[in-house]
Amino acid sequence: MSLKNPAAAAPAQSPGPGRPKDLGKRASILDAAKRLFLEQGYQGVSMDQIAGEAGVSKLTVYSHFGDKETLFSEAIAAKCREVLPDDLFVSPPAGPLREQLRTIGHAFFSLITSEEAISIHRMMNTPGTAEHSLRQLFWNAGPRRVQEVFAVFLQAHVDEGRLRIDDVPLAASQFFSLLKGELHPLMACGLCEAPGPDEVDRHIDATVEFFLRAYGA
Repeated sequence: MSLKNPAAAAPAQSPGPGRPKDLGKRASILDAAKRLFLEQGYQGVSMDQIAGEAGVSKLTVYSHFGDKETLFSEAIAAKCREVLPDDLFVSPPAGPLREQLRTIGHAFFSLITSEEAISIHRMMNTPGTAEHSLRQLFWNAGPRRVQEVFAVFLQAHVDEGRLRIDDVPLAASQFFSLLKGELHPLMACGLCEAPGPDEVDRHIDATVEFFLRAYGA
């Protein structure tokens, strides 16, 4: 994937005045949206489907998220937080750096090589299946968010003297590019199956060692 930072995403619309939103219904809508968008893509899912899957009215869906694009963005961000929760990126750093990087690497690789993520990747790279604004939403909610929180993680280790990095955002993008390696594009092209646990371990261990040789203090 391209690793240049795009323009900042437009701020999400805040709900208008009125009764507080039902957080249980919001969670149900997000769960349904994550599942349907990842299974069927953006164009293949309607707000009616999401409402039906969540067990709420379509009006309730719009009340919580405003429009389909906002819901898509929130669903992608929620899926990333589900697999790569913020507590993986501990700051200030605690524990062995090598093990922290391996844990992050395994979580990220599991996310990008899931069937749902591969499907979304193909959709975003197929001409005519997604508008530029939708690709921008996806980038900001998913890859960009992960890269930014990882950069904060790296900076904390730089401040502790464990890493020596002049350009932290660049190093963050390099780490995730190394993790994708050859396996991810091969899977996206349908040229190989998901690797087994031993192969994944070797790939991630090699990535972490390479990264630490480049930036270890």
